[in-house]
Amino acid sequence: MAGTDDAVAAEDDALYVLTAVLLTPAKFPSVLGDDYPEACAALGLEPSSEGYGLVLGQDAQGARWTVVVDDVSLVAVAIATWDCGMEYELSPDENSMVAALPGWPLALAVAAPGVPAPHDPEPDPEAVGLPPLCPPDTETWGPAQRRMGADEIALQWASWREQIDDAQFVVAAGDETAAQDADRDGEQAPSSGSRHGIQRVLAEARAYMDAPPPLGRVRSAFASGDARTLRADGPGWSMVARTDDIAFVLLDDEPGEVLPVGRGAELPGLLEALDKMAVRPV
Repeated sequence: MAGTDDAVAAEDDALYVLTAVLLTPAKFPSVLGDDYPEACAALGLEPSSEGYGLVLGQDAQGARWTVVVDDVSLVAVAIATWDCGMEYELSPDENSMVAALPGWPLALAVAAPGVPAPHDPEPDPEAVGLPPLCPPDTETWGPAQRRMGADEIALQWASWREQIDDAQFVVAAGDETAAQDADRDGEQAPSSGSRHGIQRVLAEARAYMDAPPPLGRVRSAFASGDARTLRADGPGWSMVARTDDIAFVLLDDEPGEVLPVGRGAELPGLLEALDKMAVRPV
C-alpha cells in the first residue's frame, strides 16, 4: 500500500492514499453493480470506454474520499506494484482528476497514520449530488453480497473446486446441465427452486448470444493452462466458471447458497460462446 507521502492535489487539500481500484469494462468493483454502466451510475459517472481509476484515501482531517481519475494506466501500474509487495507513490496529476466523491464504496481495514480516524466529511450545503459512499451491509444477503460471493469463488477457485465430488452431479430435470445431488451421507440435494434457478440462469446466459447484455456483464480473465475464468451476471444471479471445468451459481433468491453446475453436454458450449463475447483485460 502507499504511505502517507502519497498525496494528491495541493498540500492543503492533500489526500493520503490508502488503496486504489480499477473501474473499467473488464474489471470493476462488483459491489457497485452487475455491469460496467451500472457500476459507473452508482458513482454518478458516465461509462467512459477507457474507464477510470478510483483512488481511496483520507484528507488531513481524516475524512474519507474517493478520487476518480481518468489515468487508468497509472492506477493499474500502482495496483500491480502493490500486489508484488513493492512500494509505489500514486500521485495522479490534477488534470486527470474527474471527481472527488465523499466516502468509500469499499470497506477498508487500514487508515492513514497521523490523521483522525476515518469518517465521512462534513456535508457541503451548497453541493448537490450523491450521499457519502459506503460499503454494502454484509449482514443482509442481496445483490451486492451475491456478487461479492462470486468474486471470492473466482479468487479461490481451487479451494471451492476441491470441495465438489464430480460423482455427486446428476442431470438436472429438463436440462442437460448438472446440479449437485445428495451425497452418500444424506446431505440434501438442491431444492426444486434451486434447480429451477440454475436453469433460469443458464437460459438467460444463453440469451446473451442473441441479445448482448450491457458492457461488463460477461468478463473473461486468465486461468491456469489454456483455460479462462468466466464471470457472468444478470438480474438476481451471478455465475463463475472455468472454460475447462464446471460453474458455480449464486442467486439472490438463495441466500448464502453456492450451487455447482456440472459440465454435462451443454455447459462447455455455453462457456465457449460466453468467452468469445466476454470483455477481457487489456
